[in-house]
Amino acid sequence: MSLEVKDDEIDIVVAAIHSDLTSFMNEWRPIFSRFHLIIVKDPDLKEELKIPEGFNLDVYKKSDIDRVVGSSTSILFSGYSCRYFGYLVSRKKYIISVDDDCLPARENDGFLVDAVAQHITNLTTPATPFFFNTLYDPYCEGADFVRGYPFSLRSGVKCALSCGLWLNLADHDAPTQALKPGHRNSRYVDAVLTVPARALAPISGINIAFDREVVGPAMLPALRLAGEGKFRWETMEDIWSGMCVKVICDHLGLGVKTGLPYVWRNDRGDAIASLKKEWEGVKLMEEVVPFFQSVRLPRTATTAEDCVVEVANAVKEQLGSTDPVFARAAGAMLDWVKLWKSVGSSASS
Repeated sequence: MSLEVKDDEIDIVVAAIHSDLTSFMNEWRPIFSRFHLIIVKDPDLKEELKIPEGFNLDVYKKSDIDRVVGSSTSILFSGYSCRYFGYLVSRKKYIISVDDDCLPARENDGFLVDAVAQHITNLTTPATPFFFNTLYDPYCEGADFVRGYPFSLRSGVKCALSCGLWLNLADHDAPTQALKPGHRNSRYVDAVLTVPARALAPISGINIAFDREVVGPAMLPALRLAGEGKFRWETMEDIWSGMCVKVICDHLGLGVKTGLPYVWRNDRGDAIASLKKEWEGVKLMEEVVPFFQSVRLPRTATTAEDCVVEVANAVKEQLGSTDPVFARAAGAMLDWVKLWKSVGSSASS
C-alpha cells in the first residue's frame, strides 16, 4: 500500500555541529548520493566546513540564516536547533534528518540499513493509532492484522512522522548515561510500531523523517534550556517539538511511527559534566508531560499552523507563569508560525 516517491521529493537535512563532515558524508554516500541535501552549519561553529565532493547539496551558514530570518524573532537557530532552518527553507514533501554523529547501521545479517528507504516506507504506508496491532506494523512485509482487529479500522490513517532508533550510544538523558556509562544498545529489533493516539512519546531528533506538507510547521525550535549545550543530553528542543507534533497529529487524525530504521551513534561527550546543564530539563518534564497529556485543541484548528498557535496560547496561559522558559517557548512557537508562512509565501512568489 506504500506510495511511489521520487528522489526529488525528498530532502536530507543535516545540522552540522562538527566542522569536518568528511567521514560522515562518505559513510552515508551509498544512501545519500541520490538525494538533495540541506546542510545547516551551527552559527556558533567557527571553523569552515569540510565536505567531500560528489553530493547534490546546499550549505546554509549564519549569514544565510540572518538574511532569511532577520532579527525580528525570538527563535535561536544555534546548536541542534539549526536543523530547523533546513526544514524552513526546504521545498520538498518529505524531510529526513540525521545527526552528524550518526553513521549507517547494519542489519543482523550484515547488510547496510537504508534509512531513507525505511523512513519513506513508514511515511507512505498507513498508521494505526486508534487500535493497537500486537503484531507490530501490519503494513510491513510479512505482517498483517491480528485476530480481533476491527475491519473498519484496517485502512488506517496517514502517517506524518517516522521516528527511527539508534545502535551503540542510546539516546539516554544525562543522569541515566552517567549512571550507566558503559551501556550500549546492541539490540536490533526488526519492527515498526504506531504510537497509540493520546499516548505521548519522547521523540528524538537524532533520526527522524516527516511529511513537511502536513506537519512541517509543527516541527519547531521553541524550548531552550538556559545552559543548553552541544550534546543531545544537554538539550530539550526535540523532546518539546516531539510532544507538540504528537498532540497535533492526534488532533488532526494523523499517525506517528517508531522503530526502524536504525542508525549507529558514535560515542561522544561526558554525561557527568552535562548533568548540571540538563538537570533543568529533567525537572521541567514533570510539568511539561501533564500539560501535553491534558491539552485539547478546538475543532476550528484544522491545519498544523492553527494547532501550533493553539498550543502556544495554552502554554502561555497554563505554564507561562510557572517558569520563564515556557513563556519564551510560547513566543518562539508563535514567531515560528509567522516565519513559516512568510518564508513559504516568498518562495512561492
